[in-house]
Amino acid sequence: MQEVISPLRPAGNRPVPAGLLYGLRILVVAQAAGLIAAASFAGQAVHGGEALAETHVLAGMVVHLIALLQIVVAVMVWRPGRGAGWPALASVGLFLVGMAQHFSWEALGTHVPSGLALFGMTVAVLVWAWSPGAAARRS
Repeated sequence: MQEVISPLRPAGNRPVPAGLLYGLRILVVAQAAGLIAAASFAGQAVHGGEALAETHVLAGMVVHLIALLQIVVAVMVWRPGRGAGWPALASVGLFLVGMAQHFSWEALGTHVPSGLALFGMTVAVLVWAWSPGAAARRS
């Protein structure tokens, strides 16, 4: 029986591990859905009442938890996966801006614009994560 040895491909030609990339995709979709839900509850709370304001806070807490998980997976895509690093930095930014949101809820002059910044950063990571270039490794 003859053993066939296949040549190893250089690391630059192998894609980022699919499991890590799909994990990031799932988390960033959950992040976007959570932000849409939180914004919806906030808008309804302005006209509705205190119960919807509490639901808005709860949705924000879920978004914080997702952001923490997203940081972990984005760093894993970046470091051992050899993927792009900016989504990991953007995920840290999402978490920090989200925490600022949590503490600035009374100041609508900062709460609303930072909420829009959260949504913009999430859309940027979302678009990148689902693009074909997301699977490309860095050299």
